[in-house]
Amino acid sequence: MTKTLRTQLGELAELRDALGNQVGTPARWMGSLRREVRAASIGSSTSIEGFSVSPEEALALTGEHGAADHDDENRMAVSCYARAMDHVGTMAIDPIFEWSDRVILDLHFDACSFQRDQDPGLWRTGPIGVTGSDGSLEYVGPDADAVVGLMAEVVASLVDGETDDRVDVVVKAAMAHLNVISVHPFRDGNGRVSRIVQSLVLAREGQSAPEFFSIEEYLGSHTQAYYAALRETQGGNYQPERNASGWVAFCVDAHIAQARARLAQIEEAATRWGHLEGLVAERGWPERLVIALEQSLAGRTDRSTYAEGADVSPATASADFRRLADAGLVVQRGRGRNVGYVAADLLRATATTAIRAGKAQRG
Repeated sequence: MTKTLRTQLGELAELRDALGNQVGTPARWMGSLRREVRAASIGSSTSIEGFSVSPEEALALTGEHGAADHDDENRMAVSCYARAMDHVGTMAIDPIFEWSDRVILDLHFDACSFQRDQDPGLWRTGPIGVTGSDGSLEYVGPDADAVVGLMAEVVASLVDGETDDRVDVVVKAAMAHLNVISVHPFRDGNGRVSRIVQSLVLAREGQSAPEFFSIEEYLGSHTQAYYAALRETQGGNYQPERNASGWVAFCVDAHIAQARARLAQIEEAATRWGHLEGLVAERGWPERLVIALEQSLAGRTDRSTYAEGADVSPATASADFRRLADAGLVVQRGRGRNVGYVAADLLRATATTAIRAGKAQRG
């Protein structure tokens, strides 16, 4: 390990501790922020492979009541990825969990079940390559006959990593990502499942709330750098003996940048919540309306999500949204069972002003 990498891992450890303390501290705005971060992470990861939805759609699709149109691959990709991440959350806390090839196969099935023609949950049986934007062949995966054996080696390394305290979890997760994507064991969805496995490695070592500690959103906004780091490390074909330090350094940098961004988001969420409490108190409204306003600012909310968060009946939830809409603070979208609510421009403007003032005050 180089001195630079050791220094970066030390900085990251401090950021992770700070982020863990923030995420673990009870705060009424955390639930809404958690949904927002989860949706952004999942939407970013699927966008890397060309599946695109709006932030509002991602928020709706990754929620407990989200449902995708089976004829829309973009929406199905997000919905299925969310199911895989739910599976990650369960396996992360399973006391009898064991790494196996079936774990990776099942995660692939979760994420790619809408692509029935791509054999979700099954190893590929033919050759595979990755083409660049110009149509050139950038990476050639190992022969299909070698996939089962190579993935057995990947699983063995994951098993060993569970009990190896000498290696930082971020390094373990980065190598898990690299090992899976280098074998390219599936006909499609190799990038998605590699990132999901990376998140599971992090979650298995006590990184609670995987959405706060994952780097999918960073990778989605730095896709070309992500691909470049992979190409440099892989060297065009399966060469596991190649030096992976550049890839690990890239992932550590991504974690540092993502952790800083998450800490800033938490500060902004706290400031925004305080602003909304003041806005509701000024009007003499019930305190629960802060939840509806916060959810609407996060992207999109609906009667069921708000009723659950505020512990009120559907009828009360509807009445609360009518009150907020009449005040010009939220806007209704959709009709019938698809009705949702988003923050009006007025609410967004006042919240933005409050956040800027909070930043200026903190210096």
